[in-house]
Amino acid sequence: MFKNIIIGQYLPGTSPLHRMNPAVKIVFTLIYVIVLFSVNTPVSYAAFAVYTFALILISKVPVKMIVRGVRPMLWIFILTAVLNIFMTPGNIIWSINIFKLTVVVTREGLIMGTAMVIRLLFLVIGTSLLTLTTSPLQLTDGIEVLLKPLKKIKVPAHEIAMMMTIAIRFIPTLAEETDKIMKAQTARGADFETGNIIRRAKAMTPLLIPLFVSAFRRADELATAMEARCYNSGINRTKMKESKITSLDIISAIIFIAGGLFLILAEFWIEI
Repeated sequence: MFKNIIIGQYLPGTSPLHRMNPAVKIVFTLIYVIVLFSVNTPVSYAAFAVYTFALILISKVPVKMIVRGVRPMLWIFILTAVLNIFMTPGNIIWSINIFKLTVVVTREGLIMGTAMVIRLLFLVIGTSLLTLTTSPLQLTDGIEVLLKPLKKIKVPAHEIAMMMTIAIRFIPTLAEETDKIMKAQTARGADFETGNIIRRAKAMTPLLIPLFVSAFRRADELATAMEARCYNSGINRTKMKESKITSLDIISAIIFIAGGLFLILAEFWIEI
């Protein structure tokens, strides 16, 4: 399960999304998320689905890889849907008494639960496309460019960008390490699949200590490697390849912004 997590992974390629400026892609991803949580009608969600699928095709990332990456988030989707369905007030369509506690399902809860699951699904896919088409080094450069204006008030933009990139990059690494530990403990008789939720949660507890040890070991190895390469955050670092805004970025910006404005205006038009 953990090895299928795609957030933080990079898939080399030559697609238009791979060749775009990393700072532009980060801004587009932020706009993508803002528009995603701004729309709230079935027509808008359908248009958003078509747009997201078009991005997947343009990026040339295998659809099967995207589907595998969504599977580990299934429990989060289910939990989100359940919480919204049973805790949103509104018109009651079904109710049941359990241990002197009335559990109700409302129409508004069903609508909200469905909407939140759809939003989370697109959120995972959209952010995954960013990391799948942007190398860690490019991601660091993009974040640093966006944070560059903050250098005037003594904000360490490069250090913040480096930490954020390393944290994102370590997500699939730690997921892979967790999967290896689970397989090793399963071979020694551990059981992670049977029993209720509480028993499964207790069975996952022995994973924490070796996972933390592995994380600290990898962090120490990374620090040693950076020191061996004379990394010093206090100097003005230069880049072998400077990121530049190209015609591809300008055309993509026009299309992306036009599409976002169209969805938002269509949302207001439908409500009116």
